[in-house]
Amino acid sequence: MSPTANEPRSADGRQYHIGVRPGEVAPLILLVGDPSRAQRVAAGYLESVGEPIAEREYVTYTGVYRGRAMTVMGTGMGAANTEIAIIELCQCFEDPTQIAMVRAGSSGALQPNIALGDLIVTQAAYRLEETSLSFVGAGYPAVAHPEATMALLWAAEELGASCHLGITATASSFYGAQGREVPGFAPRDPEIETTLARQGVANLEMEASTLMTLSTLRGFRAGAVCAAYANRADNTFISGADKPLAEKRCVEVGLRGLVRLAELAELRGDRPCWHPGVGLTGAS
Repeated sequence: MSPTANEPRSADGRQYHIGVRPGEVAPLILLVGDPSRAQRVAAGYLESVGEPIAEREYVTYTGVYRGRAMTVMGTGMGAANTEIAIIELCQCFEDPTQIAMVRAGSSGALQPNIALGDLIVTQAAYRLEETSLSFVGAGYPAVAHPEATMALLWAAEELGASCHLGITATASSFYGAQGREVPGFAPRDPEIETTLARQGVANLEMEASTLMTLSTLRGFRAGAVCAAYANRADNTFISGADKPLAEKRCVEVGLRGLVRLAELAELRGDRPCWHPGVGLTGAS
């Protein structure tokens, strides 16, 4: 297909921003914000890894994890970067409804019972970012696919990770949009984290609602698991060896969750969604 203004690509069919083309991406995709985290995941967990594909801030690795073809992509931070990654990844598949994406990242906990380093699996996301408004109205729900939620919770239990299930708020930036008070940069709404906490929101980050909105529009399964690097309730931040350990737990749950997600799809057959009545016969 020739490139167009709507769908730019290189002469050899590579997506304009992420630099990949059909055949270079697996249908199970782990999205991480930090490109160096993507490199650590590829080096530490994937077998038979091909050469990394790096374009702008995006870096993509494809290999094998627990017998499944798996892609890990570093997207950079924020909803706008995530939108580009998701849309261009979908262009690499004839049928994007057969793919699955999981975000594994960091976040700030909003509830006092969530300890630093704990994991939060997103069941739905509060859309405080503006990117998804380019596609849907303000009242449109950003919901994780139920199979993705179950797969991530399953993986967390298998791996013994301290894990919470809840609503995630997705902000458009790290400082002002999340109400962080830094000298000289007063946020418009310094109480936003308090308001969200009263509403029962579990954590605050910058990508999940865009992923979930676009996954519903395009019809593929998506979920998110985030480690609590901060707790806004007591203004604490993770440090020392706890930070790489939290990243490790989060990444492992994301990868194992994608494997479980693939198994649930196989078990469900023609049903719209796996449910307990289907059973788990055949899962490894």
